[in-house]
Amino acid sequence: MANIKSAKKRILVAATRTARNKSIRSEVKTAIKKVEAAATANDKAAATEALKNATSVIEAAASKGVYHKNNAARKVSRLAKLVNGIA
Repeated sequence: MANIKSAKKRILVAATRTARNKSIRSEVKTAIKKVEAAATANDKAAATEALKNATSVIEAAASKGVYHKNNAARKVSRLAKLVNGIA
C-alpha cells in the first residue's frame, strides 16, 4: 500500500477510471452482439437499427479514450460489412 498522499490518490483515481472503462467496454460488446444476432437472423431492418446504435456507442467510447480511434473504426467497419452482406 502506498504511503504518499499523491500515490494514494492515484490508486483511487485509477480504480475509478478502470471501473468506468470496464462499463463502457461492456456496453460496446453488448451493442456488437445485438448487431451480430440480428445479422445471423437475416433481419436487415433490425440489423441496420442495431448498427446505428452500435456505431454511436463505439464512437462515444473512442471519443472518451476507451478505444483508439482506429480500433473503433475497425469495429464499425466490420459491423457495417456484416450488415451490408445480408441479402
